Parts: sequence; C-alpha cells; structure tokens
Amino acid sequence: MTNFRNQSHKLITSIQIQNLPNEHSEQQPKITLKWPPSPTLLLQIPHSLFKDSGYDHREALFGVPPYGGSIAQNVYYADSDLCDADVNTRGGYPAREADKDGKMKPWPSPYILMVDRGGCTFVQKVRNAQRSGAAGVVIADNTCLCSDQECTASNNGACETTEPIMADDGSGADISIPSFLMFKRDADAVKAELTSNRPVQIEMAWSLPSPDDRVEYDLWTVPSDQVSRDFLTSFKPVAEALGDRAYFTPHMYIYDGVRSHCQGNDGENFCYNLCTNNGRYCATDPDNDLDHGISGADVVRESLRRLCIWNHYGAEDGVGSVWWDYVREFMERCSSADYFANEDCVKDAYKHAKVEGTLIDRCMQDSGGLEKDTANAFLDIEIGSQAQRGVVVVPTAFVNTAAIRGALTVGNVFSAICAGYVQGTVPQICTMCSQCSDAVGCVKNKGKCSAHHGDSSSKGGVSTHTFFTTMLFIIGVFGGLGAWHYKKTREDMREQVRGILAEYMPLEDQDHQDSGGMMGSSPMNFAMQGGKTSLIG
Repeated sequence: MTNFRNQSHKLITSIQIQNLPNEHSEQQPKITLKWPPSPTLLLQIPHSLFKDSGYDHREALFGVPPYGGSIAQNVYYADSDLCDADVNTRGGYPAREADKDGKMKPWPSPYILMVDRGGCTFVQKVRNAQRSGAAGVVIADNTCLCSDQECTASNNGACETTEPIMADDGSGADISIPSFLMFKRDADAVKAELTSNRPVQIEMAWSLPSPDDRVEYDLWTVPSDQVSRDFLTSFKPVAEALGDRAYFTPHMYIYDGVRSHCQGNDGENFCYNLCTNNGRYCATDPDNDLDHGISGADVVRESLRRLCIWNHYGAEDGVGSVWWDYVREFMERCSSADYFANEDCVKDAYKHAKVEGTLIDRCMQDSGGLEKDTANAFLDIEIGSQAQRGVVVVPTAFVNTAAIRGALTVGNVFSAICAGYVQGTVPQICTMCSQCSDAVGCVKNKGKCSAHHGDSSSKGGVSTHTFFTTMLFIIGVFGGLGAWHYKKTREDMREQVRGILAEYMPLEDQDHQDSGGMMGSSPMNFAMQGGKTSLIG
C-alpha cells in the first residue's frame, strides 16, 4: 500500500479498501490497515530494562500531552492506591534520606509517579497525583493479558483479553499532566527495581505527528449527536478554504454487537432494535425509548449512509463539499424523531445536497448491507479503527492523529489544523483567520476578521485612533450632560428657596427696606436677587 499522502483515492484516514464486493460477487473486500504511531514509553535507567522500541502501553484520553516534547524524570512508586486526595508524599519507593525531624523526605519534584491500578477511576488517581506535584503518571496494570501465557501462569490464570482504555470519566477537564497505563508484566519489573530502592528513570515522549504542508483531521461522531451539530452545520466554508492543504475524514462510532453479546451463537439479535445485521452493529437509542422514536438501528443505517456519501463525494479530495451539504440538509429536515428514518425525507436531503441517491443505496448494499447476518466492510473498519485509536467518547476530533482537547467548535478545530503545519507552509487563510473569534465569518469575508484578537491594525480590527476618538467623544458627551444636570439642579434649588421664603416671610417689611445691606432688606428681595448678596456681610 502506498503512503497515505500519495494516495489518489482514499476511504478513511490510514485505511484503504480495495475490491468492494457487489451483489454479483462473493469476493470479500481486501482491507489494509495502517495505524498512526503511539507515544513512546522508554526506560532509561536501569540499562537492563532499556528497550529500543519502548514499552507497550495505553495513553489516557484526558490530560494535556506536550506534543513534540518529552518528560524524562525519576520514578517513585506510591505505596497507596491514590484514591484519597490526601497523598502521602513521604512514603513509597525508593526510600529517601530523612529530614531533620527524622521523617523521610517527600518525592523531589519534578517526578513521574507510578501507582497500581484499581480502587477508583483513572481520572481520580491522576488528579491526586497532579495535586501532589507529579509531572506525569504511569499506572501499573494489575491483570495479565490473556495472550501473555507466562504472566497468566504466574497469576493463577487470571487475565483480560485487552488492556482497558484510560477514558475520561467526565470530570477530567482539570487534569493537565499526561498518563500511561503500563502492562502488568513490564510494570512488575519496574516495581521490583523501585521496591529494592534502586533508581528508575522513565521517558514519556510525544513526537509531533507527521508535520508537513498538509494536515489530516478526523471527527468521530454519530448522526444523532447534538454536541457536534453546530460544528457539522458550520465548518464547510473552512474546509473549502483550506482546500487541498487539509484532508478531512468523518468517522461513525459503531458498537461491536458481537463483543457486546448482542448476537447469540445462532445469529439471533438479543438487543432488539438497537442493532442491525442480526446484532452485529449497534448504536445507543437517542431518546431512550425502544418502542418509539429513533432506534439504534436507525442510527447505524444513517451512519453507513454518511460513510458511503463520503466515499463517493469526499474521499478523493478530502474536502467533501457535498457531504457537508448533505449533513446540514439532513439535520435541518430529518433530525427529529418523526423523520429520522423516513426515506422520503432522506431523498429530499439528497435532492437539496445534490447527492445521487441510487449510487449511495448501491454502496450501502455492496458494502454488506444491514439486513442479514453478514459482515459490512465499512462498519467493520469503523469498529476496528475506533478500537485501535481508543475512541470511547463522542464527539472526538483528531488533528494529525493528536486528539483535540476542549470543546468541539469551529474555532478550536480550525486553530488546531493551522497549528499542524510545518513552519513556513501555513496557508494564508490560517494567517488571516486562525486567531479570529468568528473563523467562519472571517473565511466567508475572504480573510477580513470582524473581531480579530491578535492584531489591532488588521482590516477588521479597531484602530487605536478610532478607539481613543470614540472614548473622547463619550467622555465629552457625559461631561456635557453632567454640567447641564448640575446647572439645572442649582436653578431648581434656587426656585425652591424663593418659594419657601415667599410663603413664610412677612411682606410688610418691604416698607422698611434698607438698600445698603441685608439688615434692611427683606428675605424676599434677597431670594429674588438669586442669592448674590452675601449672608455674612
């Protein structure tokens, strides 16, 4: 298989299908997989544990890895499960010298902390390690892989078929350090060194994924997902502006019904209308009502439809304008429970998006269909890809195989794409719009940002001269209003004083006025003079 970047026809990122079967052929599709490289886990000290290729591991789907960098520090093994927020940093291995109070000194920062699996979630362990000052975490698995016969033999045959995925439990947004899960057999060797009070140094490294003059980005979602709705209906102008400088691949998250025991040994579907192909391919029920509304099988069908539309209208150029149009039309017309599985509504979306429906229907059948207990080539690829990539949360986006942390917004994805180019090859649209708060508006305006945060002198920004002129105008207006209000208030007070004096002061004193001063002048005359005469003399 040729390198991905040189292929002229692609189905999905790092996966190529050849010779799809059709209704007249029983030939199975030839599938070749090429998965992206994982981060590396190296043991630098002791030399006896060093491996050129590093150690197998699983990377957490939370935390912020330093892409393009590495963390190489001494390792300390915690003698607790780290499920309690009050971490004892003076315990563990290897032993340290005592301080002046006779207590063992804390783990000297920076350090990588190793802790056993179990007792609480991965997120809780890593969070507590982060609070204790760890720069990274290696969780030692406590169960052998069934494929490791030597390990299972020494552990009474207890094993698991695959390593667990270090998924986010929904609360991992505050975690900023990386973490790995190390397989039991390897972790036991490291713990043996540490508990013998010998130093161990681990390096956790992340090479920048394939930086060059073109970026690949992927999105994992399902047709019923509401979180990705705004992104899917808004990103098309950005994808078109990036053109051949970026290659997009949509993925659909499908549950493996066989592994989930939705299919019995005789091919019976045990999961009702959540699955297709007699329980092979499943999706969750969006409205949690198995008898009404959208079913899991409806979601699987629409997922396959979108994969076929991408294969015919987007796989060649990586932009897929027609695919974006179809998704937008479907969401606007058919996303409700009444129309999600309505074939007439789908045909209407085809029409407005300029999709040839017969071509897509044939693709869905040629890939294996959804009715019988047969494998579907496209859906099998999605299941294999999501397992290898470790996708457990949707929506999830990747740029150059690196997961994007944070909210799925056009701005976040666009900024990540623009950051994925090698220096000197960044497209002009990235230079003009990647820092703009309204990336779609900037792209539509051909690079004119209406709210640019990075350059006050840009065409769409507010210049310094305009800013200060506006401020002076506002100050002048409010100053004038203040002076007018002060003058008016003073006049009103004078009028009130005149009224009071006129009502309560005797008028007969007017016959005895003394024009020379207040003593011979009536209060009324004083008030009529506007208070210009001094009351003091």
